[in-house]
Amino acid sequence: VQLQASGGGLVQTGGSLRLSCAASGFSIGNAAIGWVRQAPGKEREGVSCISNLDSDTKYADDVKGRFTISRDDAKNMVYLEMNSLKPEDTAVYYCATGLESSCRGTSWAQFRFWGKGTLVTVSS
Repeated sequence: VQLQASGGGLVQTGGSLRLSCAASGFSIGNAAIGWVRQAPGKEREGVSCISNLDSDTKYADDVKGRFTISRDDAKNMVYLEMNSLKPEDTAVYYCATGLESSCRGTSWAQFRFWGKGTLVTVSS
């Protein structure tokens, strides 16, 4: 199981970024996939999760209405569209999976497999 996040970068407050997660070694059609972030000096925070069967989505309260998670099973990719970015969104973002069908909220503890992260920096 391998996951690789990409698409991070430097953006101004109010800007947008689209993160991508490339999965290999398994089919995302069989697993819920999540995004987790960790800011410098802070604990990990589950951001979003998308289930496999019905594409049910979950979002942390502080990103609801701004972030959108989606999946492309044909490409084995998951995306995180981030709009109206704030300085507090600055973090390394990881995609992850527990190879389970459904999301258990956005808790990062449900994930066993993690990819290398991508850094998102939002300037004020």
